[in-house]
Amino acid sequence: MYLSETRGADSGKTPAPGAEDGETPPGGRPPSGGRAGGAGRVLTGNVIALGTVSLFTDISSEMVTAILPLYLIYQLALSPMQFGLLDGVYTGATAVLRLVGGHVADRFRSRKLVAGAGYAISAVCKLGYLAAGRSVPLIGLVIGADRAGKGLRTAPRDAMISLSAPPEAQGRAFGLHRAMDTAGALMGPLAAFGVVAVVGSAYDAVFVVSACVAVVGVLVLVLFVREPGHATGVPGPAGVVGGAVRAGSGKSAGAGTDGRDREAGARPKVTLRGALDLLARRPYRRVLVAMLPLSLATISDSFLYLMLQRRLEIDASWLPLLPVGVSAAYLIAAMPFGRLADRVGRSTVVIGGYVALLVCYGLLLLPPAPVVLVSALALRGLSYAATDGVVSALAGPLLPEERRATGLAVVQTGQALGAMAASWAFGVLWAAGGPELAVKAMAAGLAVALVVAVPLLRRARP
Repeated sequence: MYLSETRGADSGKTPAPGAEDGETPPGGRPPSGGRAGGAGRVLTGNVIALGTVSLFTDISSEMVTAILPLYLIYQLALSPMQFGLLDGVYTGATAVLRLVGGHVADRFRSRKLVAGAGYAISAVCKLGYLAAGRSVPLIGLVIGADRAGKGLRTAPRDAMISLSAPPEAQGRAFGLHRAMDTAGALMGPLAAFGVVAVVGSAYDAVFVVSACVAVVGVLVLVLFVREPGHATGVPGPAGVVGGAVRAGSGKSAGAGTDGRDREAGARPKVTLRGALDLLARRPYRRVLVAMLPLSLATISDSFLYLMLQRRLEIDASWLPLLPVGVSAAYLIAAMPFGRLADRVGRSTVVIGGYVALLVCYGLLLLPPAPVVLVSALALRGLSYAATDGVVSALAGPLLPEERRATGLAVVQTGQALGAMAASWAFGVLWAAGGPELAVKAMAAGLAVALVVAVPLLRRARP
């Protein structure tokens, strides 16, 4: 039902004035409906294909994420401050390459190629953990390279999703993608736990299996994902479908045999100066400014799991299963929250997600009990479902098509830098005054961040 609604979101609508068959209406989005196998179906297929890529990639990534706290804290005996430093690298190493990936993808209109390079780098890095051995500096280097691959791919991937769905279905498209992505995140820790259960603490086996799964994701991208505007049935700029004018329209992209050249030459040129001009867009700037303090007050998942494991005195061997609770809640809520965001407003859902995160922090301060564990993990997952894809769905339509990857990259870079600083700060606070002091400080910071962010997000409209 969800897929059929996404595919037919625009069906039956009357084309905008001046938009004939095969032409782009003034709003910049080609008319929907038309022949079978047209844009709607291909676009939905593109979102599903990208979701499948993310599913395999997240299985791979979460296998490593699930065992890293075990490996670093219990096998390499790192202190909370040292772990916070590496965890910050893990979170923030994506920052600079998010901007690079977004700008290059927009400038050369090669979003699939840039995203593919990011996925390939992360796949190779899974084997890099084997080469790093027990060297903490080398592990940090591999972590940085792995997450740099994520930074390179995220904005181009989200831009392809955004361009593969009509504006009114952005929340649903991202909800579908994040649901598939989270299904992988749910299976990753289970796979890691299974491998560890079979081979013991020989983490090399986890890294090898993780690399193999990541390669499958890269292959799916290469074979099934289509570049919006270049593949058959995917609407390109100026009404060109699949790089050619639709038959029977009686129109051409430009007069004479050089029509395509003229059409290509008419596209706005993507430059760094143009990327900076995005900040002049007030609704977009509000989203960017609002997300920075919220990210600065976000406790990383790894620290969340360590706190719960220590407070409830859970055996360390069960630590890789804690992410399963978060992923399960995220998976259940991703699509409903995406649909809700399209109906009641994306900013409302994002705000609700951070309120849920604040409640999660409060639970961490309660006396340890199984209900606290389950509730905290569930609220963290619901927070992800309400914020992760919904923020991109909120910001995407505020950006022009030719600079959408760049604009999304700027928002994601701000979030990554904020999360990196938050991990470092949390590690220092934990080392200085204990985990409870660190949680209280982050909860206070998040409350202040919400006061700042709520009015900005409420006014972030085209």
